[in-house]
Amino acid sequence: MPLDYSKLTILVADDDFEILALVAGCAKKLGCRVVEANDGEEALKLAREVEPHLVVLDVMMPGMSGWEVCRAIREDMSLENTGIIMLTGIGERLNEMTSPLYGADEHLDKPFDLDELTDLMRTVLERRHG
Repeated sequence: MPLDYSKLTILVADDDFEILALVAGCAKKLGCRVVEANDGEEALKLAREVEPHLVVLDVMMPGMSGWEVCRAIREDMSLENTGIIMLTGIGERLNEMTSPLYGADEHLDKPFDLDELTDLMRTVLERRHG
């Protein structure tokens, strides 16, 4: 049975409001419910409250970094099925090496193509919840 995206929630966390809006727009295009956070602490708090199916995290955020949020999500048993995509502009090689260490399902480097992000969201959601 195909995944019903209207029943899925995606948490998007980025301190750059423009990128936050773009990523949230991609999630909404899939038909998912979208919750937004502007920093790491807020993202973790919302993740624990909402228990999203997927979290799209910026790495460099004030307070907790995306990697710290990712690790905290992976250590929380109530969030064990949550997919995680890391977004960062710190360099492809560093993102490729570091994101999996913290438990991210996938990573994407900024600047990114919106279609590529949408496909990656779909892939992680299918893998985790399909």
